[in-house]
Amino acid sequence: MLLFLKVNSFKRNILYFIVGFSMCCFSQSNKAKIPLKTILKSVEETFNVRISFADETIETISILPPNQNFTLQQTLDDISKKTGLIFNVLNERFIALEKPKTNDLSNVKLQRLDEVFVQNYLTKGISKSIDGTIEISPQKFGILPGLSEPDILQTIQTLPGITSVDERISNINIRGGTNDQNLILYEGIRMYQTGHFFGLISAFNPYLTQNVNVSLNGTRTKYGSGVSSLISINNDDNITEKTKSGAGFNLLSVDGYSSFKLSDKMGLQVSARRSYTDALLTPTYDNYLERIFNNSQLSNNNSPQQQLQQNESFFFYDASLKFLYDIDKKSKLRVNAITIFNQLDYSANDDFNQGTTSNLSQKSYAANVTYDRRINKSTEFNTQIYFSNYQLFGSNVINQSNQSLTQENVVNDFGLRANFLKSVDNHLSINYGYQFNDISVSDLEDVSNPNFRRFERNVLSTHGVYGEAEFTSVSKNTYGRVGLRGNYIGKLDALLFEPRFSFSQKFLSYFKFEILGEIKSQSITQFIDLQQDFFGIEKRRWQLSNGNDVPILKSNQFSVGINYKNNGLLVSAEAYTKKVSGISAESQGFQNQFQFVNADGDYAIKGIDFLFNKQFKNFSTWFSYSFSKNNYRFQSLNNNEEFPNNIDIQHVINISSAYVLDNLKISAGLNWHSGRPFTEPSENQFNSGTILYKSPNDERIEDYMRLDISANYNFEVAKNVNGEVGFSILNVFDEDNTINRFFTRNGTEPIVQNNESALGFNPNFSFRLKF
Repeated sequence: MLLFLKVNSFKRNILYFIVGFSMCCFSQSNKAKIPLKTILKSVEETFNVRISFADETIETISILPPNQNFTLQQTLDDISKKTGLIFNVLNERFIALEKPKTNDLSNVKLQRLDEVFVQNYLTKGISKSIDGTIEISPQKFGILPGLSEPDILQTIQTLPGITSVDERISNINIRGGTNDQNLILYEGIRMYQTGHFFGLISAFNPYLTQNVNVSLNGTRTKYGSGVSSLISINNDDNITEKTKSGAGFNLLSVDGYSSFKLSDKMGLQVSARRSYTDALLTPTYDNYLERIFNNSQLSNNNSPQQQLQQNESFFFYDASLKFLYDIDKKSKLRVNAITIFNQLDYSANDDFNQGTTSNLSQKSYAANVTYDRRINKSTEFNTQIYFSNYQLFGSNVINQSNQSLTQENVVNDFGLRANFLKSVDNHLSINYGYQFNDISVSDLEDVSNPNFRRFERNVLSTHGVYGEAEFTSVSKNTYGRVGLRGNYIGKLDALLFEPRFSFSQKFLSYFKFEILGEIKSQSITQFIDLQQDFFGIEKRRWQLSNGNDVPILKSNQFSVGINYKNNGLLVSAEAYTKKVSGISAESQGFQNQFQFVNADGDYAIKGIDFLFNKQFKNFSTWFSYSFSKNNYRFQSLNNNEEFPNNIDIQHVINISSAYVLDNLKISAGLNWHSGRPFTEPSENQFNSGTILYKSPNDERIEDYMRLDISANYNFEVAKNVNGEVGFSILNVFDEDNTINRFFTRNGTEPIVQNNESALGFNPNFSFRLKF
């Protein structure tokens, strides 16, 4: 009998161990109930959230653990259903748990996390929400091919439908649009400069960034402008309990950051980065420099790279600050500031350049103040005021001819917003508000010998009113959002209405059907007056719509998609159509017969994005394919007939894999796409010095192909100090990829074909400490 009791005791211990293990994995295969406090602790660890509650609220409650495949929202709903307790999601990290009260408003959730349909989309740290937006969390990020450490805007280009025809993050093309058609927000501030090295690397610190939201279609109505997409970058909005800091370097720059608590109600986040390329040359710097100077005025297509290095000095820096003040339990204040700077000094004293001294700088300053207040249990109010300044300056002096050229482009953007969020119940919310923007743009060109000066300054003020309703069913299988935005541009006396919607329906357990649509507009765009503006390195300048030769951009977009997700397998396909009208020929960068033509037109694109992603425990692989046809139509050009867009890349393929083994992460990926179009000169030419061309964009550059690899390793240096070593190679096989082709002619001399080359074999190395 004693032996029998001992055996049973042993079995019970084994059973308790299995139940505990199953609870950590959220398995429902075991029917034993678990203390709610233990389950909540596992929820916190699994989803990286913090749940606050009174001990007496849960001390006597035990329930069956939620299913391990549940999302955070499904897990909370399951616990709430079993216990009758209410979860109030305060933000993406903090959740309050409380007993239901007699007041009906107590059951209303003021804010709800967007239901995540796909967790770890492509790789860890990328997810797709039920409303169709993509969220990137750099703090949880896995690894992508070609990146030794996270880069926010480089990461975005791995998503289907997003690419860059010239490898620059300052020229991200989303579903056929140019980069100026993307609304890029940093903490709600519109940014007019996003990169360093004139667009080759991102200017935003990924180690303080909490999330990046990318919306390709069906954008929320509170966001105006950006006819192609929305990219919203936000840092952590909570005061950290424990100081988090880090510092590191790669083969271009050194950086550091820190997030710490000043008091129980105040916190501070700071970051800074500076290149050392003006003092020390590295292989990565050489490759970037060659890429930037390729076919620029400073290289003259003949100067060897060694000469450029001997006569140039380049550096960049960026810094950011965020002050957090929790005034009381219902209100908080946030202050953000960021600065971005690029500087290039160049001089040459050879006979060809006749003694040339050049300077080119790009800088941005931006800041905002936001105030949030919880009016009652169902209503929240937040307001923001911001200022964003961008300056592009260039000077060029030719000593021998005593000639100088100065160019300048300046943008000042002042904005404010008042936003209300009203929760009708746990499934329906209403968002409405008002936005004001006042933007001024000035443009200067000053030439001596002969003397010429042109200065223009324009100002536009826009008033926007918006509202939308958002619904999520009890089962989370049905989601819908519909809204309307109205913009009034006073100077142009233009009133524009912009309906937008997003709908998704989950069916057959593993499938989701979605429809998205939007109408949008924007009144600030970029143009290229001459291909050699700012020495051909940074050719684009900002300009405002004037109602005449620079019309307001307008777009309409519609997409239909279907997704299948089960057991680590994701298959998705999305077909879309988009049309953007009011584009100017000057903004498209023509390098053919339309280079100096001023004409208005539109482009229309139709395409499909396909993704196959399979994830195992330590291994993830994905295959994406995008097909599209993107055509221009200008009434006064090409006999009003369609012709291919300058950035019409019809086929894009990406095949990548990532593997994680303990502290080691390895990734490799192949990128291939068809060539972009160009215009071939005609066989018959005159001796007038001009070039006669065939049909516009009727030829294609050779296909582009690049293999990238990367790896990083995490290790413990000392107590509370962790290290990370990263290594990457972009273009492993040093493929000679041509990304642009155009033709020039000097007088009656033969026509010269100019090929702009992509980055070749480009290694990078990084080392970081986190403490």
